[in-house]
Amino acid sequence: MKDFVIAIHGGAENKTRRDIGPDMEAAYRRSLEEALLAGWSILNDGGSAVDAVEAAVKVMENNYLFNAGKGGAYTEKYKNQFDASIMCGKTLKAGTVAGVHRVKNPITLAKTIKDKSKHVFLTSDGAEEFALEHHLEFKPAEYFRTKKQLDELEETKKEEKVKEFDTVGAVALDKNGNLAAATSTGGLVNQHNGRVGDTPIIGSGTYANNEVCAISCTGDGEGIMRAVVGHEVYALVKYQKLPIQEACERAATVYKDKIEGDKNLIALDPQGNVGIYYETDLMFRAYKKGQQPHTVAIWED
Repeated sequence: MKDFVIAIHGGAENKTRRDIGPDMEAAYRRSLEEALLAGWSILNDGGSAVDAVEAAVKVMENNYLFNAGKGGAYTEKYKNQFDASIMCGKTLKAGTVAGVHRVKNPITLAKTIKDKSKHVFLTSDGAEEFALEHHLEFKPAEYFRTKKQLDELEETKKEEKVKEFDTVGAVALDKNGNLAAATSTGGLVNQHNGRVGDTPIIGSGTYANNEVCAISCTGDGEGIMRAVVGHEVYALVKYQKLPIQEACERAATVYKDKIEGDKNLIALDPQGNVGIYYETDLMFRAYKKGQQPHTVAIWED
């Protein structure tokens, strides 16, 4: 029986300690620990990697601090719009969803698509119809909205640009040696109505394969899509036999001359080695291997 492992991220940003402040830092650390342990407890009880990554991501979707579910970014039309994906490394089955507005936990909708739909990817109204058919929880628009995100939108509109925000994700290895990955996001602040990023695209923002690795990305979605970062990690591990950490670094920096924007990710190999790479000032992250003490980190130290 293998040692089980879970790693999570709550996004990556260019912010200093002063920008965030001690109270918010403490809140982020508590929230990361809560999400990590929600997934870890499932693995500890012999549960699946898929259930563990869903549980960890759900905690972050329910927390206004993160840009997924409650507290998600506003589009240019003052709406919330969510994307999510999940993949099982054992079966290579995946479920992904884009452009939903009212589903409380988009990651659970992605998992339900994986388990109960003949399709991999559902969007907008059709995805919400599927969620209703499967009795998933819906929330009114007000549930997702926060003053912090509204302020971000107003500021971004003044500057006439879009602003990156924190995608969340998790990767896990269960006691049976199965890998899984999950990613969820509220997208960019002031993004064009209907824009979809890398998060729900299998091989870009999310990928899992028991033989090779599991990956979840955060950062500039357009760049992550164009560089196919998730699959790039997979290819470097599978074909060049690179260690997972080195594969993460190489995948994030490939085509730097052509593709701008930060690429940040967490990954896990079948031996339980964790890879973490980020190009921003910070990455909200945490991991735990078996019964070892867990690590929660934000900055480089």
